[in-house]
Amino acid sequence: MINLKSKIYVAGHKGLVGSAIVRELKKKGYKKIIVADRSKVDLTDKIKVIKFLKKKTPDFIFIAAAKVGGIYSNNKYKAQFIYENLSIQSNLIHSAYLCGIKNLIFLGSSCVYPRDCKQPIKENYLLDGKLESTNDAYAVAKIAGIKMCESYNEQYKTNYKCLMPTNTFGPNDNYDNLNSHFFPALIKKIHNLKKSKKKFLVLWGNGKAKREVIYVDDLAKACVYFMKKKTKHTIINIGSGKDYSIKYYANLILKTILPNKKILIKHDKSKPNGTPRKVLDVSLAKKYGWHYSMNLKSAITKTYDSYIKEIN
Repeated sequence: MINLKSKIYVAGHKGLVGSAIVRELKKKGYKKIIVADRSKVDLTDKIKVIKFLKKKTPDFIFIAAAKVGGIYSNNKYKAQFIYENLSIQSNLIHSAYLCGIKNLIFLGSSCVYPRDCKQPIKENYLLDGKLESTNDAYAVAKIAGIKMCESYNEQYKTNYKCLMPTNTFGPNDNYDNLNSHFFPALIKKIHNLKKSKKKFLVLWGNGKAKREVIYVDDLAKACVYFMKKKTKHTIINIGSGKDYSIKYYANLILKTILPNKKILIKHDKSKPNGTPRKVLDVSLAKKYGWHYSMNLKSAITKTYDSYIKEIN
């Protein structure tokens, strides 16, 4: 059984999700949290990974380490996305099995589901249709991770769970101009309008694509909750169960960051919209007793405050 004295390894502790998991574990009183940056263990090197796990002997692993990005980077660097993600997750999952580590959580993504599947998206819609072409390499890698966990559970009787979060945002996000996801990209663009004379905000696509988001602290709570929860299912969706258009999010962030400045939204229709709609069915997570608690406006404020601290 996992308890406060258990050794817990968080792979990817410097990233958006990994750092939030570490915060949540500390908040809950876990003392033996194992972290290591790339200088200590290169997760794409299977020999180094197994040596590290044999030395540290964790009782539980969170796989939050991954190469991630937005539409631009997912589409432009497909080879890197599929290779690095396959390497990281395969090394960690297989090495965990070899080291006798029976419990882990692999973090996937809502992009593993077909581009045009029914909404809201249920866990059993996986592999039921074609993927979104702009991020199919990343999605295929994540699907391989899910199937790997399922296969090890079936053959080796492990307890490897896969949480599928929706678009995640919050402190410690990636705000790179080309490689960030849509939410941090909007925050940065809108912040830059503060001192600019521009009276307009340019959005990629027509702004009608709909997305569901979750504040990273809510996702971290879900991770720690399901760390200790017995489940019959390997795959569990994690989200709010609500989605809004990109234009809606842009207007909400504008009102939060620039409440007294009138900004016109323009659309660059030469850029892709991505998947038209993506909202998860989170009834299974609710059935297991987990519920999200995010207030979107306060989450935007917290995220923006952390961004200001980061750039100052």
